[in-house]
Amino acid sequence: MSRSPLSRLLRYGKPYRTRIWSATFCSILNTICDLAPPYLIGIAIDVVVNQDNALLARLGPTNTTHQLALLSLLTLLIWSLESLTEYGYSCLWRNLAQTLQHDLRIDAYSHLQELELSYLEDRSTGLVLSILNDDINQLERFLDHGAHDILHFLTTVLFVGSTFIFLAPGVSGWAMLPIPFVLWGTHLFQAKLAARYADVRDKSSLINSRLANNLSGMATIKSFTAEAYEKSRVITDSNAYRRSNARAINLSAAFFPLIRIVILVGFTATLFLGGVAVTQGHLSPGTYGFMVFISQRLLWPFTELGEVVDEYQRAMASVQRAMGLLDTPIAIPQGEYPIPTVKGDVRFEQVTFAYPGREPVLQQLSLSIPAGATVGIVGATGSGKSTLVKLLLRFYDVQRGQITIDGINIQRLSLTDLRRSIGWVSQDVFLFHGTVAENIAYGGFDASKEQIVQAAKLAEAHGFIEQLPQGYGTLVGERGQKLSGGQRQRLAIARAILKDPPILVLDEATSAVDNETEADIQRALIQITQNRTTIVIAHRLSTIRHADCIHVMAQGEIVESGTHEQLLAQDRAYAKLRRVQSGDAVLATNPQSSNFFSRSSRS
Repeated sequence: MSRSPLSRLLRYGKPYRTRIWSATFCSILNTICDLAPPYLIGIAIDVVVNQDNALLARLGPTNTTHQLALLSLLTLLIWSLESLTEYGYSCLWRNLAQTLQHDLRIDAYSHLQELELSYLEDRSTGLVLSILNDDINQLERFLDHGAHDILHFLTTVLFVGSTFIFLAPGVSGWAMLPIPFVLWGTHLFQAKLAARYADVRDKSSLINSRLANNLSGMATIKSFTAEAYEKSRVITDSNAYRRSNARAINLSAAFFPLIRIVILVGFTATLFLGGVAVTQGHLSPGTYGFMVFISQRLLWPFTELGEVVDEYQRAMASVQRAMGLLDTPIAIPQGEYPIPTVKGDVRFEQVTFAYPGREPVLQQLSLSIPAGATVGIVGATGSGKSTLVKLLLRFYDVQRGQITIDGINIQRLSLTDLRRSIGWVSQDVFLFHGTVAENIAYGGFDASKEQIVQAAKLAEAHGFIEQLPQGYGTLVGERGQKLSGGQRQRLAIARAILKDPPILVLDEATSAVDNETEADIQRALIQITQNRTTIVIAHRLSTIRHADCIHVMAQGEIVESGTHEQLLAQDRAYAKLRRVQSGDAVLATNPQSSNFFSRSSRS
């Protein structure tokens, strides 16, 4: 059974119970001290009017001067205590907000890292960022002020209401007459507002997602001169967010005036009926003055109830989304089998896999990669080559069959040990905003400068790095945007080399380099792949021609296997790919294409 956002928040906050109770105590005591002035004024009027017969005289000093001196001293103590408790609750709630915000963000982010890749692939980056930033920040704002406001309201109503009933039962009934109506209206208001603020959070995620995508794709926007089009889409999403907020604001703003009118009834009743009771001798002037003054303290907080509920609903909508992320089950559980030493024998045994909602990408595929061997995998786009890597790294789990390393099913292995033993260079290289050296040393954070330079030399990256403005200390920009595609790929190869894994996976690792650089990298790979299991996925056949074995994939199956020379001799799929890349197949089917460049040069 699903729990309410508040109960989830309280359960999450169990480690902070001492601080929560301390902050709650300070808030309640501060409210009581804040309510003291009307009581003190009522007692002072009673002393001045009744003197020796005043209530204070019955408790101790009978002299009027002594009573007023005692009352003054009590006032000083209460006001000092009010200032002290205000400092206490302010520090406690704010520090608690910061701590809880920090812990919740870290827990949510840590859990996000444990989730399978499909979770992020099915959601926009803006949505996830909205939860990790906006929603958790909203919780912080609520704890900064909202928690104290709620306690202040409840303490005021209970403390003042009980005093009313004790002093003047007849008048108090009329004074508190609006309260049930206010509470009923607040309940309806809260129910309607909760749905509207949930919609506000959704619209906020959409505009965040749009802005995040556009900032990442600014070069594409500019190249297609799509600035006006993207601006219109941002305007549309921003207007949707504005209209959603407007619906919540309109409801929230209507609450205060309506409640004010209802409360006026209670205040007027106290003023009139209390005055009549004084003239008839049923109520003392001091008590009447106190009740007229304190009735505002009882009723006016209800006018702020809308704002309190407004803050509460905003916070609970955010808590719901943050806790929803934490509640997302981990589809790929950690294995518990450690692998201290990996030889690198990799086997895919009758593996079948399909992405959610799609046809199978792999169909009962079996593949054996001996330890220390270098194998190439080629095939048309969509044949399942990169899926093999994602399954090997357990970004996804197979639906049928198994993948083993050194004879052990990888689902039994510790994820940390498994991924530590694999160096992966992807086609879509991701570099972090930082220096060249930091990106090469990523994952091997204690690497020395000499190790970083050696890895760069092996990846044929040292030459261009030395020509950068600050060399290895040059900032690469977000996602490495200050570097060319070939430079980014060479840094990624250097990063994998520095990791020194027993299994190396190169997924189109030379797709963004020129022929000369590819030749350099090929020479480097001869050294890199020594005594290491290497899987090379490539479109360029030149990249894998020297592999120990080449596997050709088509429609999720391996249709050919052999060395470069053996596959050419068979004259099947691999040989066809070779002819297509060399241009022979194109010229055979369309001889006129050979004249394209000559025609272009003459035009």
